[in-house]
Amino acid sequence: MADVHAKHHDYHLVDPSPWPAVGSAAAFVLAIGAIGWMHHSFEGAPYVFGAGALGVLYTMLVWWRDVVNEAEHGGFHTRVVQISHRYGMILFIASEVMFFVAWFWAYFSTALFPTDVHQVMRDAFVGGVWPPHCGPGAASNCLNIETFNPWHLPLLNTLILLTSGTTVTWAHHALLHNDRQGLKWGLILTILLGMTFTCVQAWEYSHAPFHFSGNIYGATFFMATGFHGAHVIIGTIFLIVCLIRAVAGQFTPTQHLGFEFAAWYWHFVDVVWLFLFSCIYVWGSGASHAAGH
Repeated sequence: MADVHAKHHDYHLVDPSPWPAVGSAAAFVLAIGAIGWMHHSFEGAPYVFGAGALGVLYTMLVWWRDVVNEAEHGGFHTRVVQISHRYGMILFIASEVMFFVAWFWAYFSTALFPTDVHQVMRDAFVGGVWPPHCGPGAASNCLNIETFNPWHLPLLNTLILLTSGTTVTWAHHALLHNDRQGLKWGLILTILLGMTFTCVQAWEYSHAPFHFSGNIYGATFFMATGFHGAHVIIGTIFLIVCLIRAVAGQFTPTQHLGFEFAAWYWHFVDVVWLFLFSCIYVWGSGASHAAGH
């Protein structure tokens, strides 16, 4: 009878956890607060939003702490379980790819067809050209868009992200060879480069010659590059957690899924930026900037 509850499989059947319910409740409170704050529905909306945000952050902290404990101390992450985790991360990144496809679609829908007859008033609002330039017959709120020179700050940020891709790869190879110092310094450099990218992008945004509202160019530009910037911040936090775990000695050459997923995510962020730089900054900046003048 003692063998009735023994484990005879390689799968991990998780114990009951309160965090899905707690996280859902916190997300609901966050959404109510955000909607109320944006619509000025009630005075305490910012506080409701803050309480919901703290609840979501707390849920993330304790839930992922439990996953780390399962991997480090419970021995639940067998090879079969690790394969399932990898499939899950691959599908998550695939969903992120489709998320950015939506923003590229919105951008190219207008950039390639500025005079589309099926889109009412598009021609008048963008001047029939891309980037928008007002000419005869343009709408009264049509804007002459002055785009960023891609060979200044955008090129700098491209070099920063490409360099960060090499440092995170260095950290990964150092871990595979049990080089702890190489792992730590590779992560530190990648984190610093990620923070530098965010600072450069914030400077770029603060000096943008166009705004988010009032024009399709600004809306598509800031949605695409802004969400990418948010992903850089998320990836940087991901790597900071990996650095903390690396210093604590939790990663081994054969057991480091958390770091491996962080590296995958960071490379995904790099690739998305290359498309943003090529399509929106270079191709979408107009003939003079694209030619490097």
